[in-house]
Amino acid sequence: MIPRYTPPSFAALWSPERRFQVWLEVELAACEAMEAAGLVPSGTAGRIREKKLVLDVARIDEIERTTKHDVIAFLTHVEELAGADARWLHRGMTSSDVLDTSLAILLRDATDELVLRTDDLLEALAKRAREHAKTPMIGRSHGIHAEPVTFGLALAGHHAEMRRGRARLRAAREAVAVGKIAGAVGTYAHLSPEIEAKALGALGLRAETVSTQIVPRDRHAELFCAMALVAAGIERLATNVRHWQRSEVGEAEEAFTVGQKGSSAMPHKRNPILSENLCGLARIVRAAAIPALENVALWHERDISHSSVERMMAPDATSTLAFMLVRSKSLVEGLVVYPARLAENMARANELYFSEAVLLALVESGMARQEAYVLVQRNAMRAWQGDGRFSDNLGADADVSKRIPRAKLEELFDVEHALRHVPGIVERALA
Repeated sequence: MIPRYTPPSFAALWSPERRFQVWLEVELAACEAMEAAGLVPSGTAGRIREKKLVLDVARIDEIERTTKHDVIAFLTHVEELAGADARWLHRGMTSSDVLDTSLAILLRDATDELVLRTDDLLEALAKRAREHAKTPMIGRSHGIHAEPVTFGLALAGHHAEMRRGRARLRAAREAVAVGKIAGAVGTYAHLSPEIEAKALGALGLRAETVSTQIVPRDRHAELFCAMALVAAGIERLATNVRHWQRSEVGEAEEAFTVGQKGSSAMPHKRNPILSENLCGLARIVRAAAIPALENVALWHERDISHSSVERMMAPDATSTLAFMLVRSKSLVEGLVVYPARLAENMARANELYFSEAVLLALVESGMARQEAYVLVQRNAMRAWQGDGRFSDNLGADADVSKRIPRAKLEELFDVEHALRHVPGIVERALA
């Protein structure tokens, strides 16, 4: 987490102050559940709450330098502030009851923030997709002109992908919103499932089905993989923008604001810096998926190899993806589209994108498909090399004209007919 790529709300969410406050909430929720079960004197948690403890991060760090244990340092500091009542906190619990339950709360809240930002990006994509649903552009496969699409259809594809990403985030949010207050190895030796359920319910969490000392890490891996897929989807959008903005293409470009500079040496430059930035940040979010998966295989009831990884990757990945979603929304909203250049690039294809329509017409006339393919290709290759327009070459080819009359041939070269289903596809994606 560095300030440049960390939204303020995520800086606050992953701050030490917030972390320790959540730890305290977990301890108090567990204490209240134990009070209800008669294991702790009634009113204990209430009296601690009334003191409105202000946790001192520096003091906890100071204690930890001696204890070499963060939860013990935290509990020691709480006891300093709360007095005798604090002795009832953590009864029958292990450190991971606090750590994993609080991590579930923080990841749940972070994911909720990510979903909201994904909604904003989806709204921006939907608006621009409808705006350009009927703006023709050349489709490309392998970077080579293929058949026509529309600019709106391209954006609708990104919308559909991001919508799937949102669904994955929501599913992963449910998977990770699980805690445990089940003791040292998950057997409730000094607690009970009822105490756990009551405490976790107060925190808005569900109880792990079978815990060990920890919550199993496949849950967390699901979330980090979902985030990696959202980041990959953003990178695909950014990669397209980078291509559209190339000088040789010039179909769309990032907004260039008043006073903005593109190069320290070349005053004429307008570079796709937002898109390139997003492609780079996607690598950071994706990089968390592998260690998250590697965290799944821990020894027996638990080892600590996952802990250091999560302390770094949870704030980094969630904060970075949040930044990416906001920047992507801004990118889409400000994207400048050039319909005239789109039409110009289509014209450069020299009508070759109608080759399949001609191929099918020849097949329907009774010609074998491979024979028809050779016939269309030989005329297409002439046009490809700059020797005449594709339609003129076909019209002058006796093998073609005897099967497809000129009037019928002209009907095949109809962009509107080729794109007639696109508005429906766009609406299907945005529905």
